Amino acid sequence: MTLQQRIAKTVNSRNNILRNIPRTQMIRKAVERGEAVVSACGALSTWTPPESTGRSPKDTVIVKRKSSQDSIDWTSPNNIPIDEETFDMVFEDALEKLAEVPELFITDRLIGADASYALPVHTISDGALPALFTDNMFRPWVDEAAESTCFRNKHFTLIVLPYHKLDPLKYEGRLRIDPRLGHTSTMMVGMDMDRCIGIVYGSAYGGSVKKLMFTVMNYLLPGEDILPLHCSANEGDDGDSALLLGLSGTGKTTLSADPSRALLGDDEHGWGDSGITNFENGCYAKLIDLSAKKEPEIYNACFHDGDWLEHGSIIENTMMYTDGHFDLFDDRLTPNSRGSYPLRYLSNIKESSMAGHPSTILFLTADANGVIPPVSKLSRNQAMFWFLMGYTSKLAGTETGITEPVSTFSRFFGEPFMPRNPDVYASMLGERMDRYGTEVYLINTGWSGGPYGVGSRIDLPLTRIMVNAALSGKLREISCHEDPVFRVMVPDSCPGLPDSSILDPVNTWENKEAYRARARKLASEFKAHFEKAYGNKGISEEIAAECPGSGLAFGHYA
Repeated sequence: MTLQQRIAKTVNSRNNILRNIPRTQMIRKAVERGEAVVSACGALSTWTPPESTGRSPKDTVIVKRKSSQDSIDWTSPNNIPIDEETFDMVFEDALEKLAEVPELFITDRLIGADASYALPVHTISDGALPALFTDNMFRPWVDEAAESTCFRNKHFTLIVLPYHKLDPLKYEGRLRIDPRLGHTSTMMVGMDMDRCIGIVYGSAYGGSVKKLMFTVMNYLLPGEDILPLHCSANEGDDGDSALLLGLSGTGKTTLSADPSRALLGDDEHGWGDSGITNFENGCYAKLIDLSAKKEPEIYNACFHDGDWLEHGSIIENTMMYTDGHFDLFDDRLTPNSRGSYPLRYLSNIKESSMAGHPSTILFLTADANGVIPPVSKLSRNQAMFWFLMGYTSKLAGTETGITEPVSTFSRFFGEPFMPRNPDVYASMLGERMDRYGTEVYLINTGWSGGPYGVGSRIDLPLTRIMVNAALSGKLREISCHEDPVFRVMVPDSCPGLPDSSILDPVNTWENKEAYRARARKLASEFKAHFEKAYGNKGISEEIAAECPGSGLAFGHYA
């Protein structure tokens, strides 16, 4: 008997099964059961235990077995293996809970707007709030899509038990020691890719559900010749689509929310033969310091006034006062407060969540060293290199002991969720660039005139001018010169930019020698990381040759 058959047997043997209940009923149940409270605006507010205010990467595991182990990069610190026996022990514990809890909530949804590769997902939980979360985030079930998709015989089942805990004695020597607890972990966020089962046990963070399924898609889709991407996507009036990839703090959400371009989605997409498609039905936005003035779309989606039974936005771990109003600038609970809401709560979206092949891709970085050009064009091999690196800066003051910007590298701008071997994703990007003539630009939304603490952040209106020039195709005809350190192609000018001298970072530094030293230091960090992460991964010499940090000559500078 398969695991899915055993789940079906358990579900069918009991009463109080609430399957695909109306959204209003999910909301009412979440409140009646004490899983959330109604805020002044009508949104639901919920708070999780301290261990569930974010993802728990060290408790996130993938079953390792001989039949599929070669397709996963086990050298990545985010791909933590678990043996099948331990996973099955957790499955048995989960099955036991499903049999004894008072009520079960089941949702049948799809992940992926393109019916040809939409993944059917059946989520089973003992809570109403996880059901509502999947209603916000996953796409509605369509029989025709479920029957025509390439995954029609590979439905995925996700068990979510957010507030139950594993017995640490039972799993001693099988799961990690959690230093916070002083004993074996009581949490597991696990995936069995071959048997199409996921288990969220002991994590109440909504992102555990979202990112588990994103990781599953990122594993499955390359096998169907679909490139999964951690990116936002939008479309212009003439049908030209664009992808924006970037880590937290690089401006991905802000820059993709362009009033002149319709949003497909803000986080997870696939690039197949028919173009781009959003995986999701909603957004899961960071709320800390969110301003109604600066981010009106996200603010309104979360906090618009409405009937609480019709609202359904989930406000997670945000300070709320007794009058039901939120303080988005109070991070005492966590700086990772979140809001989950359906895409339809945004005003400028493309309802189909699908578009043609992207004419432009933007890689976003927030370089706190002040040495990366604000806009530069990437060749095919450079694009694959920067895609592999996923570079940005962690700022001083964000963590105890950090006094200088720290270089952060996250492959494909989403390393924790990209489990396959890195050459797979990189080569798929290069192939698509060749096939569809897609241009790739590197946009630095970080510092100019010096590093963080000396220079200043590049003004957002200037960044928008450069982004618009790239998306409109105006930069295609502009002559470029090579940056002598990072080897990217820097435009000699940019339409609409008042002062083109800022395109070369060295021009904005008062101390040119300090610039050279800083650029040299960052280039050496690139080289060290590339060699450590990809030295034995079969990355082509052509891509490796684009790595800064070797044979540098600084005589080009004035």
